[in-house]
Amino acid sequence: MQELPIVYCRGYAGPTSQIDSTVNDPFYGFNEGATHTRVNGDGDPLFYQFEGPLLRLLGERAYQLLVRGSQKELLATADAGTLPQKSIWIHRFYDEAATTYAAPTPRTGNLFDRAITWTEDLVREHTQAQGFDIEQAARELYDLVLTVREKTGAPKVFLVAHSMGGLVARCMMQKVCEEDGRIPAKELVAKFCTYATPHGGIVFTGGLLNWLMETFGPAGSDIFSPPKMYGYLTPGKKFGDKPIGEAWDPRVMPPSVFDVDDVFCIIGTDQNDYNLAKLGVGPRSDGLVLIENAYVKGAHRAFVYKSHSGPYGEVNSEEGYQNLSRFLFGHWSVQVELSKLPPASVVAARPDVAWQADLQLAIRGLSVLITEQKAAHYNPVQLNAEIAQHAAGAAGDDSVDAPIPLVGTFLFSKEPPSDLPPTHVTPGVGDDPGPGVAAVGASEVEVAAAPSRRGTGPGGTGSWTRSTSARRSRRGGRRRAHRRTSRWKIRSIPHFPRWRLRRWPRTRSSARTSPATPSPCACIRSSRATASSTSPATWSRSATGRTC
Repeated sequence: MQELPIVYCRGYAGPTSQIDSTVNDPFYGFNEGATHTRVNGDGDPLFYQFEGPLLRLLGERAYQLLVRGSQKELLATADAGTLPQKSIWIHRFYDEAATTYAAPTPRTGNLFDRAITWTEDLVREHTQAQGFDIEQAARELYDLVLTVREKTGAPKVFLVAHSMGGLVARCMMQKVCEEDGRIPAKELVAKFCTYATPHGGIVFTGGLLNWLMETFGPAGSDIFSPPKMYGYLTPGKKFGDKPIGEAWDPRVMPPSVFDVDDVFCIIGTDQNDYNLAKLGVGPRSDGLVLIENAYVKGAHRAFVYKSHSGPYGEVNSEEGYQNLSRFLFGHWSVQVELSKLPPASVVAARPDVAWQADLQLAIRGLSVLITEQKAAHYNPVQLNAEIAQHAAGAAGDDSVDAPIPLVGTFLFSKEPPSDLPPTHVTPGVGDDPGPGVAAVGASEVEVAAAPSRRGTGPGGTGSWTRSTSARRSRRGGRRRAHRRTSRWKIRSIPHFPRWRLRRWPRTRSSARTSPATPSPCACIRSSRATASSTSPATWSRSATGRTC
């Protein structure tokens, strides 16, 4: 496991008036925490204190935040290889567009002329973002990454971005690094994690709003128009160029540029807690970015019930931090996939019936869910689509409705750490297992899946009941309570197999363990379906060692 420098890129600020407010924050929002959360499924807020990703990284991972008046000046004056690799750097690309660092322009003329000038300045500050250019921000990010590598001696960096910051990072990786003989992104970036980034652009429910954003781009918002993204994500093109006559998807990162296995996308599903923009975007979003536009094709992802930003935002959430830290520093990658699904002909024969499943994934010892897909959040797993994409000869297109794989996460070698009480959020801090040291086999992934049926057909719609359970175990003479996810026991659903829970047998992975070392993924819990038909639907699990 490498602990490399972290470079953070913030999201879209808006017009100049908001840019001036943004630059007042020394860490561009990466330091913000939260005191509210929504649990129990009733939507009511509860107190939960999260100190923010910046403080958590400083405390748990022993990262350093070096400022000394200016991070930019510190990097410029430091000798090569003298700064620590475990450090956090903020890409302050909005500073040059702010007006607060310049002397105010004196207004001349009579009182009437001054009033007109003041009005024009006021309108400009609230409708334009003068001084900001996404490609210039990407070029500055490239220079920052080169400088951080040189001054820390690190081979690569971790890129972490929120919202538009992810597009700045992708512009650097896909366009800037591919032009003028620059160093490729694969040699600069180790891992790339995004919160609520509109990888597929921002799309409103009304065609007029989309036209206004693309045509006029108030406050520089036209960078989120999917056709215009082509200009700053494609080498040799300029902003405004469109993919005319070319099959182009902004959610695709070319394999030659960067391996999507090193990309993680955190997707919000709570549109109710965002600002008025949610009225134009609608459900199945985080309030600003549609769920289907918030990921890179083929990349790792997690769905969290958080909004785009604000008190219930993705960056300042425990769920977001758990996914971030596990992706950057985790020792193991775990994936759950569907296998032995019914043939596509079975689904085609019943076009009036659609099957979907609610899915939740938790790690024992954590007080939050790692990921969840639910019909109540407008993003259940569409089993019809899963069957179609796994059919013989199918292209297997990765989508939110039918992700490939079904679900996955990353684990530490110790889950949870033995020095933390189980009632606390356990971040999974653990050292790499050294030679001859057996990894603790207490890691447990719990997957709860509930199939549901929509439509009409013989036999009715079926019924189900919910059950919860808790367990107490004794370890080292101490009683420790472990929370388990709520599970749905399906009963009497016609034409669909009965679902039951089972423990998977212990398996070993040759990637990171020896015959004498039990896998930390030995206690993986999943769901399995047993069918009465000749085409049983089952859950399969794969635990893959990952070199971090």
